[in-house]
Amino acid sequence: MNMKIVVQKFGGTSVSTKDRRKSVIKNIREAIKEGFLPVVVVSAMGRKGEPYATDTLLSLVTEEFKEENKLATDLLMCTGEIISTVVMSNDLLEEGIDAIPLTGGQAGVLTTDKFSDSRVLEVDTKLILEQLEKGKVPVIAGFQGVTEKGYFTTLGRGGSDTSAAIIGAALKAEKVEIYTDVDGIMTADPRIVKKASLIDEISYNEVFQLAEQGAKVIHPRAVEVAMKAGIPLIIKNTLVDCKGTVIKATVDESKKGIISGITHMKDRIQVTVEDGKGHWDKLFNEIAENDISLDLINIFPARSIFTIDMRDQRKIEEILENENLEYTIVESCSKISIVGNRMRGVPGVMAKIIAILSDNEVEVLQTADSHMTIWCLVRDCDLIKAINCLHREFNLDREEF
Repeated sequence: MNMKIVVQKFGGTSVSTKDRRKSVIKNIREAIKEGFLPVVVVSAMGRKGEPYATDTLLSLVTEEFKEENKLATDLLMCTGEIISTVVMSNDLLEEGIDAIPLTGGQAGVLTTDKFSDSRVLEVDTKLILEQLEKGKVPVIAGFQGVTEKGYFTTLGRGGSDTSAAIIGAALKAEKVEIYTDVDGIMTADPRIVKKASLIDEISYNEVFQLAEQGAKVIHPRAVEVAMKAGIPLIIKNTLVDCKGTVIKATVDESKKGIISGITHMKDRIQVTVEDGKGHWDKLFNEIAENDISLDLINIFPARSIFTIDMRDQRKIEEILENENLEYTIVESCSKISIVGNRMRGVPGVMAKIIAILSDNEVEVLQTADSHMTIWCLVRDCDLIKAINCLHREFNLDREEF
């Protein structure tokens, strides 16, 4: 049987109420009308505070239990998605669409036994394909799988996106649609930039950079899986009829500017370390052994400068003091990431960014760059101004009609 399959993933807000699930069903029905066999992946219903949300379920047990009983904690976390599969299947049946709820394990998702952050080893698609051949819509619990011994596991935050991409790759689906509560991928966070515009299409590499650097629309692991499989990812709004953002291998560069999007990370601190002997290997090994992730690293013979997450400040201070190293720390920083595939090989982009920020009285504390991303570290108090002026000067503002 030649199957034209689409995987449709619906997030927690999309399945949280009866009315919103009607919008979900509308999108599933549209896929069927277009000749697709939909495979549905769902998250737990709602967000923190709502009865079946993952964070609400986790609040039922103590922090000590969660730390010492990760196997049991994963089992608890998996229940939210399982409830969603059953409720969604019930609603589909009420609308005349025959559906079957499946746990991640039943859907064939086999994982490692690293509880709370497992990796998928393989997907046995036999049961999914059997249900499709019977004319049923499989509704699969995202965010989870099962070990070889049958223990439930979870895939870490953003795991439902990853589930959808991995299942789509295993089924050789024509596309994977990620439905959420936003219209797609925006040129910047619309809470910061009021004139942020929707990106119609973007390459895997660009969106991977945006996701890695703070954009929260889709998980980087899901992008990586889709990129390896060559399956288009489409980000859409469950509740609004819009075209969304298509993520694929190649896009029409002629319609794009040098910059595709701007994202950011807050709660960073900048650390400058002085060492006349330049023994950086010993210091960096000790930092790594303490699970501190370094970013924006600049190394000189007698000085090194890097940024870390604010939550690691106490640990880095203890390390530096134990080594009797002289250091300074700049707190309350944000890293801005300017991403664009077209900046590759174009001279003067960094100079333009620095000029724009300087003209707007934004102090740049540190920079770094790669072939498609430029990073600037600024103070938190300058973040909103910095992103807005960059967004405007690189012609990313939404046109007003």
